[in-house]
Amino acid sequence: MLHHCLCLLAIGLITVAWAADPARPPNIIVILTDDQGYGDLSCHGNPILKTPNLDRLHAEGVRFTDFHVSPTCAPTRSALLTGRHEFRNGITHTIFERERLAPTAITLPQVLKRAGYRTGIFGKWHLGDEDEYQPGRRGFDEVYIHGGGGIGQSYPGSCGDVPGNTYFNPVLRHNGTFIKTDGYCTDLFFAEAQRWIAATPREAPFFCWLATNAPHVPLQVRPEDEARYAGKVSAEVAKYFGMIANIDDNVGRMLAHLAQLGIERDTLIVFMNDNGAWPGGAKVFNAGMRGHKNTPWLGGTRASSFWRWPGTLKPVDVPGLTAHVDVFRTLAAIAGATLTPAEETQAEGRSLLPLLRDPTAPWSDRTLITHEGRWERGSQPETGKYRNCSVRTKRWHLVTVAKPPTTPLWQLFDVVADPGEQQDVAATNPEVVQRLSGEFESWWTSVRPQMVNEGVTGPSENPFAVAWRAQTGAAK
Repeated sequence: MLHHCLCLLAIGLITVAWAADPARPPNIIVILTDDQGYGDLSCHGNPILKTPNLDRLHAEGVRFTDFHVSPTCAPTRSALLTGRHEFRNGITHTIFERERLAPTAITLPQVLKRAGYRTGIFGKWHLGDEDEYQPGRRGFDEVYIHGGGGIGQSYPGSCGDVPGNTYFNPVLRHNGTFIKTDGYCTDLFFAEAQRWIAATPREAPFFCWLATNAPHVPLQVRPEDEARYAGKVSAEVAKYFGMIANIDDNVGRMLAHLAQLGIERDTLIVFMNDNGAWPGGAKVFNAGMRGHKNTPWLGGTRASSFWRWPGTLKPVDVPGLTAHVDVFRTLAAIAGATLTPAEETQAEGRSLLPLLRDPTAPWSDRTLITHEGRWERGSQPETGKYRNCSVRTKRWHLVTVAKPPTTPLWQLFDVVADPGEQQDVAATNPEVVQRLSGEFESWWTSVRPQMVNEGVTGPSENPFAVAWRAQTGAAK
């Protein structure tokens, strides 16, 4: 997705000191789940799944109700961490070297470290497994992660995890050293984040990036969590919902931990999901939306975005069209960080500060671009130019999903009148189609030179596996 308009650039320059101690900006925790859809929350109307702790974040925070991400995971992560569309970071896939964050990109933890923050990542990185792409070289002080796009996943080339890993007792990489753990992955990531938070000296704020790989497939779930939904939904969905219930339990423990440490009012928690729901979950409840993960429909990109900061942010719904590219500027501003000229140029998004302060603040219309990418390995990007992509404004959504050789098959939806995207109104609004398709063409021309991972030959073997074998002496 992309923000084309730079008309509110000045908003991104705003800094703020909102903390209880005005001389010290808040701690920041970003919780990012993997393949949990917008409808996979009881506060969003799911009739079966119960998420009381996530509902609490919703009830006690600012809710961006028209917030959008990318249709898959690595792209969203790169946009969140850089403030620009994933294609400008070289990320056009989730594997095949096309998941690697361009070395020239400046990351949010790098900006926050400059502002005095201690930074930690716990869980999923998925922006490059080769040493030079690892999070410890991209601004994170503390690193506790799995490899690849998920625990146990491995693909030809650079993207992959330790061989044979599962969600139970996984081998994880802690500050460069592989460790054998004891426990369930989500529990481990939250527990380690809490240990790090407790050990971080209070004189400086911290930035905690807590990214679960659940509830992404394979649906490996604790039996007691699966049992909560057994018989209420299909066997597969019971596993999926059980994994989300476990995330919810951990969120509750994190909230209690912050209160116990006495830093709850000094800590901003941002919760969001990384793309649309896993298709199986979307069949149960999808908040009335069309599509799911891997699609450019609203069901593939609309995400939760809850911002909880007790005593500072008042609970409210914010209906403005917002996106993942806005997070970089917003958190940098909240941290009191001044962006360099290079960072100002990089960050396409807007600061959300005006809306965090006042949901009725002026918020001009904008254009967001969604593109799934994922054209076939070894092919030119132009072969997938018009496949699974869209152009969005507050009212209009221009979508094409087919595989046309050279000509897109655009459909147009008035999502204010038709949020379920059931009635194609392209024929009666040709001027809108022409305008938005023209914006897409200009965007494609501008991002094409920045697709730096196209045609790259990766290593002969997953570097996580190579490093793990070198440390342990395991046989290939």
